[in-house]
Amino acid sequence: MIKEFNHDKITSADKAGKYKEIIKHAEEIVRDESSLTANLANISSLLKNTFETFSWAGFYLYDRKSDELVLGPFQGKIACTRIALNRGVCGASARERKTIIVEDVNKFPGHIFCDSSSKSEIVVPIVKGSELIGVLDIDSGNYSAFDDTDKLYLEELIGRILFIFDE
Repeated sequence: MIKEFNHDKITSADKAGKYKEIIKHAEEIVRDESSLTANLANISSLLKNTFETFSWAGFYLYDRKSDELVLGPFQGKIACTRIALNRGVCGASARERKTIIVEDVNKFPGHIFCDSSSKSEIVVPIVKGSELIGVLDIDSGNYSAFDDTDKLYLEELIGRILFIFDE
C-alpha cells in the first residue's frame, strides 16, 4: 500500500502544535505498515523535515548479543554505526532508561562526535516493559535547541508507536 504524505500538512506554527500533528501523522504512518524499518525511516523523516533546527533524527536499536546500540533508520549525515552503553548521550540514555537533553554537546562527558556541527541533542529511550529496545536520537546545529516541550512530545510519540516494536 502506498501512503502519500506531504510535510506541508504540518500547519502549526508553534512547537507543541507541530508535535501534536507529528504524533497524529506518525500513528497514521504505522497503522497499516508491518515493516519496522519502513516505519522508523518515515518517522525519522517526519521529524527531521518538520523542524528546521533538527540536523539529524533517527533511531539506534539495542543489540542484546553485542550489548550495543546499532544504527537504525535515520535522516541526516552519516552516523556512528555502533554505540556502547557506556559511551555518549545515546549510551547514557539507554543505560539509564531516561530522556537526556544536552544543551551543549561539548560539555557532555564522553560525547561522541559523529557530526562536528552538532551543538545540542535530545535522546529518548525506547523501553517496553523492562526491555530496552533502543533510542530516538535528535541533534541540532544550534545550542540549547531542546527543552521540556520536546521531551514531553517525543516521549509521547514513542509511547504511541511502541507497538511497532512487537516481535
